[in-house]
Amino acid sequence: MQNSISKTRVHDGIIGAVVLLSIYLAVAVNIAWLWLPGVLAVLMISSSFTGFCPLYFILNKVMPTSD
Repeated sequence: MQNSISKTRVHDGIIGAVVLLSIYLAVAVNIAWLWLPGVLAVLMISSSFTGFCPLYFILNKVMPTSD
């Protein structure tokens, strides 16, 4: 149970960091970096229907001990 909570926190931290980084890059480098949070949003919406999240797939390989 505790490992499942930490995996959720890792997931949320990675997604949050990628969104913040892409917003910074959109301001500092090029507006096209806003495509990245858009793609993340589509993946998050589709994972609510399909039950498949690529980041959780990777986290399950890296942190296999969970329920």
